[in-house]
Amino acid sequence: MLLALLELKAARGRFLLMGSVVVLVAALVGVVSGFTTGLGDDTVSALRRLPATHLAFAPGTSTDQFARSLVDDTALDGWRARPGVRATPLGTTITRGTTGSGVEVDFAAFGVEPGSFLDPAPGSLERPDTVVVSRRLADQGVRPGDTLTVDRLGITLTVTGTTARSSYGHVAAAYLPIATWQRIRFTAPGAPASGAPASGPSVDRLPGQYTAVALQADPGVDLAAADRDLRTRTLTVEAAYPAAPGYTGERVTMTSIQAFLYVIAPLVVGAFFAVWTVQRQPELALLRAMGASRRRLLAHTLGQAAVVVTAGALAGAALAGAVGLLVGSKVPFSLPATALAATMASVILTALAGAAVTLRRVATVDPMTMLGAGR
Repeated sequence: MLLALLELKAARGRFLLMGSVVVLVAALVGVVSGFTTGLGDDTVSALRRLPATHLAFAPGTSTDQFARSLVDDTALDGWRARPGVRATPLGTTITRGTTGSGVEVDFAAFGVEPGSFLDPAPGSLERPDTVVVSRRLADQGVRPGDTLTVDRLGITLTVTGTTARSSYGHVAAAYLPIATWQRIRFTAPGAPASGAPASGPSVDRLPGQYTAVALQADPGVDLAAADRDLRTRTLTVEAAYPAAPGYTGERVTMTSIQAFLYVIAPLVVGAFFAVWTVQRQPELALLRAMGASRRRLLAHTLGQAAVVVTAGALAGAALAGAVGLLVGSKVPFSLPATALAATMASVILTALAGAAVTLRRVATVDPMTMLGAGR
């Protein structure tokens, strides 16, 4: 190992160049990983925070369930009657509104039943004209006590509280009574019905429909049988993430970029050490002629690769972390320490795999090459 370190010092220019490439690759992998996690959080963090185990959608909606699914009161009542299951309606839609001070915001309206297990702030949604906003909307200027008027419908809501930062489809989440969500979802713009409240247009009879039924199911409950009886399609909350707007496309894109980077890392490192091994053939032959074992030469080569790759990955991790601090909350970027460590470990392993490709040439070096060099 001492000889390996001495070679690193003697040829520091070459190894610094190689190390710089590893730094850039590792940093790029880390940054892409941060954007992948950040975009995922920005798309489904509101779903992740739902205190539910499953969501029951309308049958026949295998994709885009949150946009296409509508379940009725019959399904809701059926789920509520199932033993071992607690059920409550859930509505989701993306809309736009304007505060009383003129701040325009997009928000994902989550319709929940006041007092249910989905209610993020029990007691804050008792009136139909109330809304609880996430901290992300609060950062945009929507504060408790403000009014928020839904565009095109004229439905005016009073902000009664805030909850954790959450978003859906890259839009900040807001929670409102399920009846108000039905007005937003089913009321035609500009067509108030008789008896409409002053806060905006309404209709005489809104359909008793929801996006899904949120469930808290005890272990062992036969949800498949309930689906057959109630004509619903039940998924775990995690399995419903791909139905969120843009989630699948973003994950496929970012994961593909990461995969290409994991391919590039071993190719670059392997190519460098292949050239380096060819240039060191006389020295390796001399070491073999002096009695060095193949195992020692292999350890010598892998030791050099490990030092270069590990140092480069650590520097790349620091660079990726600095990028995360630089962009802050301006873009959806999230790189927890555990995720960063796992990403860098993957980079190190793939890069060392590339360096291992050169070991065959090291192991098969012929000491006679050096012994016969003087003839």
